[in-house]
Amino acid sequence: MVGQQEGGGESAVTDADLTTDRAIARDAELLSAQLQAMRDRLYAPASRKTLRRFSSGEAARLIGVSDGYLRQLSIAGEGPQPETGTGGRRYYTLEDINGLRRHLAEQNPAKSRHYLPSRNAGGNEHLQVIAVTNFKGGSGKTTTSAHLAQHLALAGYRVLAIDLDPQASLSALFGYQPELDLDGNDTLYAAIRYDDEGRQLSDVIRPTYFDGLDLVPGNLELQEFEHTTPQMLSTRHGDAAGQGLFFARVHDALASVADRYDVVVMDCPPQLGFLTLSALCAATSVLVTVHPQMLDVASMSQFLFMTADLLAVVRHAGGELNFDFMRYLVTRYEPNDGPQTQIVGFLRSLFGERVLTAPLVKSTAFSDAGLTKQTLYEVTRESFSRATYDRAMESLTAVNTEIEGLIMKAWGRQA
Repeated sequence: MVGQQEGGGESAVTDADLTTDRAIARDAELLSAQLQAMRDRLYAPASRKTLRRFSSGEAARLIGVSDGYLRQLSIAGEGPQPETGTGGRRYYTLEDINGLRRHLAEQNPAKSRHYLPSRNAGGNEHLQVIAVTNFKGGSGKTTTSAHLAQHLALAGYRVLAIDLDPQASLSALFGYQPELDLDGNDTLYAAIRYDDEGRQLSDVIRPTYFDGLDLVPGNLELQEFEHTTPQMLSTRHGDAAGQGLFFARVHDALASVADRYDVVVMDCPPQLGFLTLSALCAATSVLVTVHPQMLDVASMSQFLFMTADLLAVVRHAGGELNFDFMRYLVTRYEPNDGPQTQIVGFLRSLFGERVLTAPLVKSTAFSDAGLTKQTLYEVTRESFSRATYDRAMESLTAVNTEIEGLIMKAWGRQA
């Protein structure tokens, strides 16, 4: 039992000596210290995540050329040179791969878009902002967000990932421990707050170990937006100060860095508050993750009703809501589970093409990689049984390729 009185020296403190708040604070400190120690072991010597090197075969597939052609470039000394391992095997960093993309685009201007898929900002290819959302925890939002952002970066797009969840799970996947790595005013909240302590979004963007992929980390201060927005709405001070309505703040912050990116992926919190609503108003596209269990589907029904009502209010107030696409993504799917298969069929009969064709299967590969705060793109095939890895990667590739195709369609390109 946790006692109601403090007592004793620090060396002899027991649960009975602590008030509940002190006991919880001590647990938080113990857990944080252990997480830091784990990170020091996993990412020695700098305690920072790094991305593995890719084999020549993997690099060739990512670039869209043959392995033989890549070997010819290496022999000719063209473009970034690989690291040579045992047996003459060639390994490339993602930075090397992107350097090769730029080299090939310069050598073959007619095929430049094949190598460099970045959007044409001067035309009709607007910044694609994808909100990944559902207000039920455990639906796979963070897993989806992280893998989608990394897939697009590996494909050569300029990507910004934004952690909007105060629990900061996406930040943890990218190697950040909020209580250690972030000071105050280091999240998106810094760029959307109402007072004079605001910062430019560019000031809180951090590079990641994925070349071409940046991150706006999250922590508990994001919850402040849920507290300050009602105050601003009640006094209407925000409008009087010319700061705009709350639902435009994320959109305005993203507009300030739009020329730096092709795609923004936002991992929304598991609640339908002001932060999620502002993110939806900034989004050009929406992914709703759905775990195919009846309770989750019933919860999603309430989420959709609430979202529709709130967005209608925003539209009435002058907000623009023009999504390029809205899709439901089935996550943690077990194909051999009869009830799940029935629910997926039920969703497809209701929503048709708004349900992505490819589901994200449930696999121990995702959870095993997560033990070391990694994604499937960061681990190697040798880390799992071949069948487990191939099944998970096949599902993941199908999902992200389908979403990439929707982005291409929104830009008026052939997928």
